[in-house]
Amino acid sequence: MNGRIALEGLEFHAYHGVYPHERESGNFFEIDIAVETDFTQGAAHDDLRGTVNYETLFKIVKDEMEKPSKLLETVAEKIVSDVLEMLPPVAIVELKISKLNPPIGGKCKKATILLTRRR
Repeated sequence: MNGRIALEGLEFHAYHGVYPHERESGNFFEIDIAVETDFTQGAAHDDLRGTVNYETLFKIVKDEMEKPSKLLETVAEKIVSDVLEMLPPVAIVELKISKLNPPIGGKCKKATILLTRRR
């Protein structure tokens, strides 16, 4: 039984950005991440070992958000790669990262990138 496990609305204060002030004072980011996996065994046996632990998924995201990068594309690629490397049962990863109030010279609620990768 394939299904999706998702964490939505994760919030972080991090130091990603091209401009020096972004890397010094930081900004707020919102992340949604979803994985597709087979959780037949987890559901049948009520056992976490038969599915993807979303605590582990959160830790992967958190660990990467703590490492400053210039581009959100870089952050996204590292998160998705780490998920596929550390969680072998995952078949598909979908990631959405938004920088809130990006410094673009005008009013903008958030700048967003989306990345999907299949194993």
